[in-house]
Amino acid sequence: MDGNDQTCPKCKTTKYRNPAMILMVNACGHALCESCVELLFAKGSGACPECKCPLRRNNFRIQLFEDPAVDKEVDIRKRILKEFNKRQEDFSTLREYNDYLEEVENIIFNLVFDVDSTNTNKMIDNYKKENKDITMKNRNRQSQEEIELEELLEAEKAQQSEKANSYVNAELEEKKQKHKAREKLIDELMFSDADAKSIVASHVQATAALAKEQPKAAAQAGGPVVKSSKFSSGIQIGLRQNTSSFLPIPKQQDLPLFHYSAPVFDYNGPSPPAIEVLGKLKYFANIRAANATERAGGYTEALSCCRALQEAMGGLFYIPQSGHKTAVAASAEETDDMETA
Repeated sequence: MDGNDQTCPKCKTTKYRNPAMILMVNACGHALCESCVELLFAKGSGACPECKCPLRRNNFRIQLFEDPAVDKEVDIRKRILKEFNKRQEDFSTLREYNDYLEEVENIIFNLVFDVDSTNTNKMIDNYKKENKDITMKNRNRQSQEEIELEELLEAEKAQQSEKANSYVNAELEEKKQKHKAREKLIDELMFSDADAKSIVASHVQATAALAKEQPKAAAQAGGPVVKSSKFSSGIQIGLRQNTSSFLPIPKQQDLPLFHYSAPVFDYNGPSPPAIEVLGKLKYFANIRAANATERAGGYTEALSCCRALQEAMGGLFYIPQSGHKTAVAASAEETDDMETA
């Protein structure tokens, strides 16, 4: 659904007609525009125009999603998880913890879709009374973790701000040094009796020396780089202590040496003569010789002749699966005899 198609169910105003319209959603999940909310509570109380559910002004909140049902589920989930905040260490077995999580999801589902809301609310009230101490303990623990994360974020921001200020100061100092060097060069060229070429050469040397010193000064101004051990979310960076590190790279002398073995071709036919003996067997008599340009590219008449013989002799035999290797060996022997003849 397009954002411009959002409509207030009471006054029928759309986002297209009034781009400044703000939709607000209540606990029932139905949306109203901000103007209708103000008119609804002008007399002090009001009900939802769609489901007639009694509403409260302080329960309205700005609609964040196009579907108001999503806002309703988000609000219910926040409210339920604030009370049902047990952790895995609060249970003796993992199965009990999973059953607890499933029960929480069932409660959220019932409240979102209005399934047996009365019994579900009674269940929530009973849980609050029975687990009040554990809920408060987990809230305090969660708030302490949030405080630690906020402190970590503030430390990161301060470090980034300090580093940015050091770079800005170094850049300003570099501009000042260049400006002073330029003014000094102009003064020497105007009032000095020395040769202009020697003055410019000395200025170039001084500028080069200053350029070499500036990175060192910037590094000293920025201070030592502190390697962070955690992300901003509190998650540890790198490998944990109880995990094994990566395997070392094997040394060169420990690796096995490479041994070349000639490839074996199975033609399913008579083996063609080797490319080295084609000239002796006078196979090139009726083949056009390669010219100088073709030889410069690596082509010879032996290549085309060998390929033609391989394609002509390949697949001439019908060899059953059992005697396949024997027939190949026999054809190889026949070819060797032909070459020696």
